[in-house]
Amino acid sequence: MNGHCLCGAVSFTSPDTKEIGACHCGFCRRWGGGPMLAVHCGPDVAFTGEDQIAVYASSDWAQRAFCKRCGTHLYYKLLATGEYFVPAGAFDTQDFTLASQIYIDNKPAYYTFAEQTPMLTEQQVIAQYALPSD
Repeated sequence: MNGHCLCGAVSFTSPDTKEIGACHCGFCRRWGGGPMLAVHCGPDVAFTGEDQIAVYASSDWAQRAFCKRCGTHLYYKLLATGEYFVPAGAFDTQDFTLASQIYIDNKPAYYTFAEQTPMLTEQQVIAQYALPSD
């Protein structure tokens, strides 16, 4: 699948997938003004325009990136595995299905999705993705 930022300075190609997940954590909501709706692309995402990508270490286990020119959110990346979660709206296709929701216990009451999906709490997500302690 192909996609790009709003201004076109950064473009990318990822494996083909049709499922998106919603993250309700406070970081995602603060970053984008609402839940992050992202495609789990795995580690095989190729970017062009890399000199226009700014990266922010948002936690001990992940980083977020955006276009330096237009501010488009480009990805959330797990450091331990190199897996990318790319916002669904950045893709050229919009043929997706909402398949899961995480940090469901942090979701504010002012929005609700109609789709019934598997849901993980904050603790379940941390247990699954956080880097092991030394």
